[in-house]
Amino acid sequence: MESQPMPAGAELMMSGMWIFIALAGLAVGMAISIVVILIIQSFYKRIPPEHRRMEPGMVWLLVIPCFGIVWNFFVFLKLSDSFKSYFDSQGVMDVGDCNRSLALAYCIAAVLCIVPCLNYIAGPVSLVLLVITLVKYNELKNRIPAVF
Repeated sequence: MESQPMPAGAELMMSGMWIFIALAGLAVGMAISIVVILIIQSFYKRIPPEHRRMEPGMVWLLVIPCFGIVWNFFVFLKLSDSFKSYFDSQGVMDVGDCNRSLALAYCIAAVLCIVPCLNYIAGPVSLVLLVITLVKYNELKNRIPAVF
């Protein structure tokens, strides 16, 4: 049985559909990245300036392709160090490492997302670790009084 040739224009329509789906996926991914960056930036802003290991605006460097994968290590580990510095200055000792080890695990999983075949496991793991890390950082943020 012979297959019927595609009508004229159908191939163009199919390729246009795939381009639209790719652009929509890119837009959704960028929107999620921006929301995550705004959340991380709010954590940095809550920490008093003398305890910050990074300025809140530097978090936006995460949107740079490829560089963002490396910059994750700086953003998340310095955020843990900033929280630790603040809580140590207040004499609070029940915060442990302020999620530094959890943040490091997320950063490593994010790097592993670029490894072919391993990315099928590392992708979901990094997503789960990111959510847990952000929740834990939010708990720490809520322990710091808001300055108006």
